[in-house]
Amino acid sequence: MTRLRRLFRIAWVFCRYRLDTFLPIAELPAPLKLFFLLAPWHLFPQPKLDHGDRLRLALEELGPVFVKFGQILSTRRDLLPDDMAQSLKNLQDRVPPFPSAQARGIIEESLGAPVSELFAEFSPDPLASASVAQVHAATLPNGQKVVVKVLRPGIERVIRQDLALMYLMAGLLEKYWSEGKRLHPVEVVADYDATIHDELDLQREAANASQLRRNFENSSLIYIPFIDWDYTRKSVLVMERIHGIPIADTDALKSAGVDMKVLAEKGVEIFFTQVFRDSFFHADMHPGNIFVDTSNPADPRYIAIDFGIVGTLAPDDQSYLARNLLAFFRRDYRQVAQLHIQSGWVPPDTPVNQFEAAIRTVCEPIFEKPLKDISFGHFLLRLFQTARRFNMEVQPQLVLLQKTLLNVEGLGRQLYPDLDLWSTAQPYLETWMRKRIGPSGLLKSLQSHLPSWLEQSPEMPQLVHDALLQLRQAGPTEPQNRATLELLREQQVRTERRWRRGTVAALLIAAGLAGTHPDSQQWLQTVPTWSWALFAVACGLVLRGGR
Repeated sequence: MTRLRRLFRIAWVFCRYRLDTFLPIAELPAPLKLFFLLAPWHLFPQPKLDHGDRLRLALEELGPVFVKFGQILSTRRDLLPDDMAQSLKNLQDRVPPFPSAQARGIIEESLGAPVSELFAEFSPDPLASASVAQVHAATLPNGQKVVVKVLRPGIERVIRQDLALMYLMAGLLEKYWSEGKRLHPVEVVADYDATIHDELDLQREAANASQLRRNFENSSLIYIPFIDWDYTRKSVLVMERIHGIPIADTDALKSAGVDMKVLAEKGVEIFFTQVFRDSFFHADMHPGNIFVDTSNPADPRYIAIDFGIVGTLAPDDQSYLARNLLAFFRRDYRQVAQLHIQSGWVPPDTPVNQFEAAIRTVCEPIFEKPLKDISFGHFLLRLFQTARRFNMEVQPQLVLLQKTLLNVEGLGRQLYPDLDLWSTAQPYLETWMRKRIGPSGLLKSLQSHLPSWLEQSPEMPQLVHDALLQLRQAGPTEPQNRATLELLREQQVRTERRWRRGTVAALLIAAGLAGTHPDSQQWLQTVPTWSWALFAVACGLVLRGGR
């Protein structure tokens, strides 16, 4: 009965805001088309609002789960028109709080003790109330000021019901909408499913916070509050209470004497440090989650909260992204096109010349402007939109990155309108690439992979031998099988030779590394000449071993 009432509620809101006008009715099969044309919502007058505002109001009326979905959807500018995405961006993550007595009950059930014993003080009035949780101020018995985040009661049941409907609608769109297969609406809902379920596990959020805190230990860029693990469970999170000026309050920041240029540039540095140094970035850096420590106005420090959504990039994506951005800085559009194809972001049969020309058409007008007037985030958006014409599929990891970049850039421009994100980013990217592909990066990679290479080396000939036996026992040998067998025999000989030489090479590389000065920041200058000589011999053996 509850599920049926919820379904009727959703249908009512659907009718009231005439969301049927969003559907590709002309592309639906005849029975569905007839249903939508005769459906009762035609009795409702179409609101005199644009598409974006109608969708936003409908989501607000449907409650926290749909509000959260609208917020995430607002970041998918690869899927929505700009005006609709902008309207959804205005969704407020402020919903009516649930009763304090329920919050206390959840805390006591999770932690196994009365609130009066757990905390010296506990504020019944929440500091904030969001889609899936609300936050109360408290004091631990040792006097530490903390905040207590508590999941909404019954939120998991509501989410399950609403997600089932979202999957149904997404499946219909993907099946019957001409753009459905390319834009993957089911995957969009699946991404939301994963995101919101991650946010329902406050221990996961606490783990994200701990990782970020460790990454920026003693950093002058950003401060991450500590997590009290003794008081943290799946439905309850206890975290150090921070004090700072909300980053959106620029008047208060200026009154405190904060150097706004330094603050804006630090935001950019934090973003690129998280993405390229750590490959672990806070992906929900909207103004409500960022504060500023103004104890040293000339050198302000960010304070971050709410770590339910984080992003990561695979090493290949990191490298391709950095090389793409550097190619853009140099206006090398040919390399940009080739990198998109090499990375698999666009199909391998994409005509490079045509793709290069399309990218040049997008980029050249932008580069005629002063760099400080160019939006980095919107530039990437236009690039992705151009790539869509060449069947570039949605790249979820890049979408999350782009959303975070748009937040960071918007924040930076709000703080310091003359922020030149390009000139701030370029030196960082060039330095990162030099470290990645230079001698230090090569040796670091060898140090990382060498143990597994040595461990696997004795097994390789046996694995090839087993494969040969399996093929021999598979039945009559056809010409193709004979060719395969011959290839495997040849590969076996090469593998044995390579691993013999590779083992010697590994020992020489290890000897070369042992000759370095481990405590020096400028270790490349301190490596003895004989160590480099051993390294060169090792590289030669590895190269010859691969022949």
